[in-house]
Amino acid sequence: MSLPLLLFIHNDPLVYLPIIAIHLLVFSSITVACNHFRRQPGYANVTGEEGETPSTVNWDYLRYALAVMIVPKLVGVLGVITLPAELMSGLVFVIVTVYSVSYILNRPFTSNHPWLDVLFLVLGGYVSGTSLIGAPLVIAVFARHVPRYQLRDTLFVLWFILVAIKMAAFISAGVDLQLRHQLWLLPAAAVGHVIGLRIHQYLLTTDSSRFMRIIGSVLLLISIVGLYRTLSM
Repeated sequence: MSLPLLLFIHNDPLVYLPIIAIHLLVFSSITVACNHFRRQPGYANVTGEEGETPSTVNWDYLRYALAVMIVPKLVGVLGVITLPAELMSGLVFVIVTVYSVSYILNRPFTSNHPWLDVLFLVLGGYVSGTSLIGAPLVIAVFARHVPRYQLRDTLFVLWFILVAIKMAAFISAGVDLQLRHQLWLLPAAAVGHVIGLRIHQYLLTTDSSRFMRIIGSVLLLISIVGLYRTLSM
């Protein structure tokens, strides 16, 4: 949700994507590592397999998804590096508009067929390559194939791998990684990460539709204004 807001400050995704990417690398790795070391024998009761401590990452499905997503991911990364900033900003606002409408209508993306799985993974890979906002498409597929106790960590590992690919492309292309800003932005991102994890736990125990409608309405307003500004330039 941060990228559309940041584009109001400076209308160039390449300025902010390295910052967001580094935050994702740091906090996804910390979250997965903490969950790994916190695993206790009693955790196996969640899966019904006594005496085992199953991984919180579904490596089999992760490998399959990466095989489907890797090519569109690379095409998206190439696009964000080579295409005009105004075009990429417009694409971001269009994608967020679609997401926001789905939130307002309480109709999240869902997949119920193998060909839809592939389509969503391909689109999610491309959108992730262009703007790091492909999560709703990817989650729609992973939620159908990955057990709930493995879902979050599997997605965090996926984000880490996809972002690492993007960062490698940025470095190769000589994109400014904005490293000088990380010292003061990482603490703020850490606070947001902790708050986000608590909100996530709360939403798991309550009806989140109202919260999502509010978020969707705010994002829709931001996207409409952002599209107008982009098209009027």
